[in-house]
Amino acid sequence: MQQSDFYEKDTALAQYLEFHFGERWHGEANFPKALADAALSVMDGRPLERALDIGCACGRTSFELARHFRHVDGIDYSSVFVEKCREVARDREVRYARPEEGELVSYQHRTLASLGLEASADRVAFHQGDACDLKPEFNGYDLVLAGNLIDRLYQPSLFLESIHERINELGLLVIASPYTWLEEYTPKEHWVGGFLQDGEEVSTFDGLKAMLAPNFRLLFEPWSLPFVIRETRNKFQHSFSELTVWEKLSDRN
Repeated sequence: MQQSDFYEKDTALAQYLEFHFGERWHGEANFPKALADAALSVMDGRPLERALDIGCACGRTSFELARHFRHVDGIDYSSVFVEKCREVARDREVRYARPEEGELVSYQHRTLASLGLEASADRVAFHQGDACDLKPEFNGYDLVLAGNLIDRLYQPSLFLESIHERINELGLLVIASPYTWLEEYTPKEHWVGGFLQDGEEVSTFDGLKAMLAPNFRLLFEPWSLPFVIRETRNKFQHSFSELTVWEKLSDRN
């Protein structure tokens, strides 16, 4: 399977539309909204002009950020996801067939207005792109948010060691990830952590600190955000994403 194959399938699209716009499951909050809320809570008086939601999937986090930011760019590798994001922004609604059991589905409909997001649609732009090779025009951000992204990149260091170039001085990089490293997405030699090196354990947090230290400082100790992905009526993924917040160092440092 190629890196993006799973995310180009209709079943994956339906799962992620439910994840972003559907019901709450097993008592957990809507993760894309909770992620945006967490990022907004740490901005702490910083400018709310431009934000980048990299790995935006079906767009809920981008819309939530746009409730406060003047402009938000949402970027995803999947052209199917990006096309759906643009459709939702245009039509102010989302419709999808939610898998229930085997071939059985239920038809779901949500509006941005019902989520308090209708006004946000005019402040978001969605783009297909590669986090490891971003186009030059994506720069000048007060916030870059990478939600459940880094462990699905083919070479995360290309993103982590260059993203500071896209962020304004003292702007923030917020990373959330369950650190589920799989060789089908990321060759092992490019894992940020989750391996032994000279007999010592290297966690992904260790790897992040090493890669980001030249250009960022850690603002808070990591914390976890739970999330539930509904696959069918009787099958769910219940996971936790570790969230870290990094402030870009002043150019005068």
